[in-house]
This record gives sequence, C-alpha cells and structure tokens, in this order.
Amino acid sequence: MEKTRKTIALIAHDHKKEEIVVWALKNKNILEKFDLCGTGHTASLISRATGLKVKAYLSGPLGGDQQIGAHIAEGQIDIVIFFWDPLESQPHDPDVKALLRIAVVYDIPIATNKATADYVINSSLLK
Repeated sequence: MEKTRKTIALIAHDHKKEEIVVWALKNKNILEKFDLCGTGHTASLISRATGLKVKAYLSGPLGGDQQIGAHIAEGQIDIVIFFWDPLESQPHDPDVKALLRIAVVYDIPIATNKATADYVINSSLLK
C-alpha cells in the first residue's frame, strides 16, 4: 500500500533547538500537511510549541539518529530537516554522519540549516 502523505523528520542539536521550533511555528500551516517525526526532545518541543503531532524517537545520542536512518532505508521518511551545529562537538558524531550519509544514499532531501529548510518546504516539487 502506497503512503498518501509524505513524512518529514525534524532533528536539531541542542544549540539549534530553539531555531527549529521557531522555524516550525513559522511553517506550521505547511507542516500540518505531512506526517512528522523527530528525535526525542526536538520532537516534543516542536509538538508542544505548534500543537502538531510529531512522533518521537529516541534522543540522538541514545540512538534516535540511527532510528531515523533506518526508517529512511525502509522508505518511511521522505525529507529530513536537521538543524545541526557544525561548531559544537557531538558525542554521537558518527551517528550524525551516518544519518547524513544514508539520506544521500537514498536520495532524499536533507536540509541542514534554516535557509535550505525554507527552500525545501516551499518547493513546488513538494507535494
């Protein structure tokens, strides 16, 4: 059975969580047309702020990035919005790189900053 709605994964490193919440609030009317998921704390922050249903996986350091990657490989996630912090060392950096790699391997859009997320979410190709 083919999915009727696309799924967007929402992820943010600690220093970017406020930024992704503000972005999600600004784009709430677009995001409500999609199934949403995300890593632990990010998913709960966005859900609380926007009122949107965001399926929460584990936090990134506890395996959430790997869970998202597995769902990409299974064809269950269509787009990743990942506000990552390239200036901050992450204890789970190998998981972050694996997630970025799997998104490229499966040729799904992955936005790693606000500017790219704006382009992706407003693209005429996004239906």
